[in-house]
Amino acid sequence: MSYPDVIEAHVIGNLEFQVRFSDGLEGRVEMRPSHLFGVFERLKDPDYFQRISVTDGFVSWPDDIDLAPDAMYEAIRDKGEWVLG
Repeated sequence: MSYPDVIEAHVIGNLEFQVRFSDGLEGRVEMRPSHLFGVFERLKDPDYFQRISVTDGFVSWPDDIDLAPDAMYEAIRDKGEWVLG
């Protein structure tokens, strides 16, 4: 199954951002610190987290850190938000 691309993402709080998909679905994503290890550990730095962007339909940060839209889309569609952690 294919999912709509993320077309917009912006930070709304500490480790939280709002996304909008190409089909108009919008929702909130919260990343809990316990989920941020390995390559994602850098996202704990508030200045780095602010560098969020959208690249080729994915929420992304510099250094090839990204989140695929499929699980994000399903959670937001079903619950209005996606909490990682």
